[in-house]
Amino acid sequence: MSKPPSQSWQFRTRAIHVGNEVDPQTGAVVPPVHLASTFQQPGAGKWGQFDYSRSGNPTRSGLQATLASLENGCGALAFSSGMAAIHCVTMLLRSGDHIVAGSDIYGGAYRLLHKICDHAGITVSLVDLTDLAAVAASLRAETKLIWGETIGNPLFSIPDLSALAKMAHQAGCLLAVDNTFGTPALIQPLDFGADIVMHSATKYLGGHSDCLGGTLAVADEELLNRLYFIQNATGAVLDPFSCFLVARGIKTLQVRIAEQCRTARRLAQWLQTHRAVARVLYPGLPEHPQHALATTQFRDFGGMLCFELRGDFAQTARLCESTRLFHLAVSLGAVESLIEQPASMSHASYDVADRIKAGIQDSLIRLSVGLEAFEDLQADLAQAIEASQRYATRPDA
Repeated sequence: MSKPPSQSWQFRTRAIHVGNEVDPQTGAVVPPVHLASTFQQPGAGKWGQFDYSRSGNPTRSGLQATLASLENGCGALAFSSGMAAIHCVTMLLRSGDHIVAGSDIYGGAYRLLHKICDHAGITVSLVDLTDLAAVAASLRAETKLIWGETIGNPLFSIPDLSALAKMAHQAGCLLAVDNTFGTPALIQPLDFGADIVMHSATKYLGGHSDCLGGTLAVADEELLNRLYFIQNATGAVLDPFSCFLVARGIKTLQVRIAEQCRTARRLAQWLQTHRAVARVLYPGLPEHPQHALATTQFRDFGGMLCFELRGDFAQTARLCESTRLFHLAVSLGAVESLIEQPASMSHASYDVADRIKAGIQDSLIRLSVGLEAFEDLQADLAQAIEASQRYATRPDA
């Protein structure tokens, strides 16, 4: 399949123009939002381009065209949430099938795999995807899917995508990856052999904490048709106005993520020097165990980072509660910075044994770095860390 001329444009140009063509009726440079739920047909039993908004909508089609271009794929689908997108992928499987999933994955994905998919007779093995020998040992004849993340959440493990894709395809299964932390501005997993790339569009794609959505992109037309059939049959589509908000956010994705990467790297370097910090997890640090691999897969290292406090669960919670600029909230990728304690928030859905085995400590803190000035964010963390240390010395603590 030959690529359209627009694919020769740079990423940030495609993010603005592909799927956002000038409205031919009015000349509007921003396409209108089509809120219609149904569309008049040319005749009985004769179908036009659109018929019912669950099956297709002009605003959603525009967003999907943008996503397909940015992912270097043949097509994309937009869902009502990131979890709806992941659920669609799991519905490719049948009872008796097996999934190999990374042990370093979002808590909601863990919950779906272990507490929903298991009801359908699908089994799951959690594996460290950076250990290729362990992945190979976990594959079975009934394995149909390897599920991972380009940057693990919350421990920032970096799997070798090319090696995993080769292993998956030799075993006759699909490789699907969540690229929410990475974003298409930093990496296109399809180029490394992944079959499906997923995003929580709520995060970096939307970028402003004001909409909910999920996306899938693929490079194979037959796989796209299978996923579309499931989406249309089950109905978890993204509404037109949310499609507009995500499309608007994507236009500034590359410039936002560049600044967020820059600030996150500076914060990670500073946190490394702090006496109250035991460990910093950020792929851009030379000390990261997969730093060399990350430099070959990513154009930059993202706006997310974690650090472990020298303290207990209560001190860690106190630190998260003491920030003034970092909002204490789940989610990530927006213009405002966020802070959370994975053990009690984003990864509380993990069974305790699996959380401990994965290395998600009570003292772990996750930061989503926004667009505030580095100096202000640094000062905010400094005073919050100090507050957590004072809390440790209280007689009633």
